[in-house]
Amino acid sequence: MDTLGHLAHGFAVAFTPTNLLWCLVGTTLGTAIGVLPGLGPALTIALLLPITYQVVPEASFILFAGIYYGAMYGGSTTSILLNTPGESATIVTALEGNRMARSGRGGAALATSAIGSFVAGTLGTMGVAFLAPTVVKYAIKFGPAEYFSLMVLAFITVSAVLGSSSVRGLTSLFAGFVIGMIGVDLQTGQPRFTFGTAELLDGVDVIIVAVGLFAVGETLYMASRRYAGKDEIVPLKGSLYMTAAEWARSWKPWLRGAAIGFPIGALPAGGAEIPTFLSYAVEKKLSKHKEEFGTVGAIEGVAGPEAANNASAAGVLVPMLTLGLPTSATAAIMLSAFQSYGINPGPLLLTTQANLVWGLIASLFIANIILVVLNLPLIGLWVRLLKIPAPQLYAGILVFATVGTYGISQSPIDLVILYLLGAAGFLMRRFDFPTAPVIIGMILGPLAETQFRRAMTIANGDWTVFYRHPLSLTLLALAFLGLVGPHIWAWIQQRRRRGPEHVPGDA
Repeated sequence: MDTLGHLAHGFAVAFTPTNLLWCLVGTTLGTAIGVLPGLGPALTIALLLPITYQVVPEASFILFAGIYYGAMYGGSTTSILLNTPGESATIVTALEGNRMARSGRGGAALATSAIGSFVAGTLGTMGVAFLAPTVVKYAIKFGPAEYFSLMVLAFITVSAVLGSSSVRGLTSLFAGFVIGMIGVDLQTGQPRFTFGTAELLDGVDVIIVAVGLFAVGETLYMASRRYAGKDEIVPLKGSLYMTAAEWARSWKPWLRGAAIGFPIGALPAGGAEIPTFLSYAVEKKLSKHKEEFGTVGAIEGVAGPEAANNASAAGVLVPMLTLGLPTSATAAIMLSAFQSYGINPGPLLLTTQANLVWGLIASLFIANIILVVLNLPLIGLWVRLLKIPAPQLYAGILVFATVGTYGISQSPIDLVILYLLGAAGFLMRRFDFPTAPVIIGMILGPLAETQFRRAMTIANGDWTVFYRHPLSLTLLALAFLGLVGPHIWAWIQQRRRRGPEHVPGDA
């Protein structure tokens, strides 16, 4: 009952005219960004972070959440009609969705994608509302040692999931640690990594880092990858309404996709890529129309992954709001927005910032309704966005990034840092180093350092404090398993493949 009461209060916050307008702007902008290949919610939210200096927290996060959900919807349009995923999580949608479009069933593919996103997004948001308070009950029992161990687990798992290798992910994470330590140490009062520059005594603003790595770095990378030819947009044929048979084939994948996506998204090593591929594999195995997979396109292969994608997007909000742990690039950017307001997500957030949290959750329900109304009738408009010339698009992003960053403190030093980080972000993308762990390391690194110092102070310098507490020991053991487990598994698989060569034949 407490949750229902909090939700009712959240809807009272979300239904104010101003917040409804921010929700509409966010969902519309998010859908447009999701449609454009290469642009994602992380880049867009990073670009809009400077508004946190002008707008109240509730409005900002309703806008950011609308962009996040909208991009999940919009990415499917590009995948289905252009065979170019707008987001990494919609790669699976392109497998069957584009084949459906080429066989004249693009309307059904877009419809099952939109409706499945609505169903899964609504179920996922309900999961956030009812699961978050439960997580908080356990989280408030964490002491400094447990929090430090939890952050170590998050560092290991997120770095491994967001990068192509653990080494690259951890390297990016370490770079974030270094950036986060720039400035005056609050416990000793000593400057660190400032190199005598007075402007760095307050540290590097997390917004500058986010905009530099995601907006500037991603834009430079996309511009460098631009090629002369144009992708073929498959003309939209047939009705946008689903037949009774297509409804019958879609509703179970929607529910299964939501059931797969939400819990995986809520894990510290979650994200949207794993549940979408898992959902696709499940639907391919359970489908009675296996012959359509990889040929004319199976609607189950669109319905399930799209539902998993949107449910996992909701699941990502659980660890971010209750534990302050981002499990995706977008969540890392949103966490930096919390910091710009001086708000630290964690177990107390649901009580100290009730208007913000429950208004945000309520706005997600509203966003889902807006998105399902926007997506199908305006499909022609979204397709026209694909015709925007790339040079003008990239130039516009760089202009907005520069103006927004300069507006924070009107300091030329900020612009120098912005473009140095942009160049670093470009090189990281070029050599396949993930950028999200940099933001995670910058935000969580100093927090982990603080918890480590507190734990050592309480234990009078005794290192065993991290092993004597059962929960802390369990978290550290999981972190160690996450670091070495993939290598052990790869070694076992290699031995299995080589095994038969060393087995003597029967006499």
